[in-house]
Amino acid sequence: MIRIEASYRAILLVGLALISLWMLTELWPVILLVLTSVIIMIGLLPYVEAMVARRVPRSAAVLVLVVAFIVLTVSLFSLVVPAMIDEFQNIRENLPDSGREIDDLLGGFGINTNLQERAREVNWNEIISGRAAVDYGQRLLSATISVLTVVVMTAYLLLEMPNLARFLYQFIPADKEEDYDRLFDDVSRVVGGYLRGQFITSLTIGLYTFVVLRIIGVPNPLAFAVVAGFADIIPIIGAFIAIIPPVAAALQESSTQALIVLAFLMAYQQFEDRFFVPRVYGRTLNLPPVIVLIAVLAGGELLGITGVLLALPLTAAGRVWLDYILRQRGVSLSPASPEAEVAARSDQPFAPDTPEPQAGDGEGRATSLTALAGRRLPRLRRNRGASTGEAAGRAGQGQPEGSP
Repeated sequence: MIRIEASYRAILLVGLALISLWMLTELWPVILLVLTSVIIMIGLLPYVEAMVARRVPRSAAVLVLVVAFIVLTVSLFSLVVPAMIDEFQNIRENLPDSGREIDDLLGGFGINTNLQERAREVNWNEIISGRAAVDYGQRLLSATISVLTVVVMTAYLLLEMPNLARFLYQFIPADKEEDYDRLFDDVSRVVGGYLRGQFITSLTIGLYTFVVLRIIGVPNPLAFAVVAGFADIIPIIGAFIAIIPPVAAALQESSTQALIVLAFLMAYQQFEDRFFVPRVYGRTLNLPPVIVLIAVLAGGELLGITGVLLALPLTAAGRVWLDYILRQRGVSLSPASPEAEVAARSDQPFAPDTPEPQAGDGEGRATSLTALAGRRLPRLRRNRGASTGEAAGRAGQGQPEGSP
């Protein structure tokens, strides 16, 4: 007979682990909001510190960023929402005719799809029923509350970052301060570089989409350009999301126009993937394409669209942490030479991560933990060095460390 005995300590540890797992499950939405806020804060922190270095009050610098975000978001949605409602009405009314044009086009290649009949069988009352409207309204309200929570939390983190840095230093050993400072600097560079690079690529695809649709004559080109910019944030599948709405709108005019729009937008996607993105991001992310694909698939499976959006910055930050661990063991994933590392740090457009050296800050990193904590590291070294010297002197004289 097998007899299993467990100590009270083991039972207590198992109970605490189960309680922690339960709390993690229940609080996961809150943890996700905090994590998103931290990522955005890291991306915006260099700009806040750049304004603070120019004698702008920290509260004013954070307020400028928050107001700019709110104004930009409201303006974009005021452009997109009415246009998308109009396009939905047009698609609803013209869907059978569009299906007939596609049938005629594909029929020339011997492909029979019968899309016209299928379009006539669509039950629009079920799609836009009261229950569906309520469901979409609840999702929109939940998403709005989440966005506002992230904005407020990000602003709070930016305001309190010096105090948070001083708080974190209480738990960092003296001999590890430089390592953790460099780790934070690397994570800030990678995550901030990703956010800035994403802003550049979204702005570029938006401008390109607007110009193409305006020249071809597709209605509401500005609204579709904004949709393309937002869709570009989603890795891999964002390209298809950016293409489908303008092609569907062009199909309301003619199948030839839709094919032209499809060709131009597909050409840009190839340009972005093969040429533009590698030069915008430089060596910041330093992730193989297969790792990007796995990270995006895993993030989407675990957290849905939020996981897809957070997959790349979290994976890149994890690579920095792995590099730190390996570096402690004499192995590194970083560039082999100091020149390559400098190039990797400076290969980001619009990146105030490495300002000119300032007095009292040997490396001049405005977003390092030591700088945020009031350049506390040199003072700590002097104080700890003096304390160590006094302790050694007293030990040599046979006096206890606490004696006067």
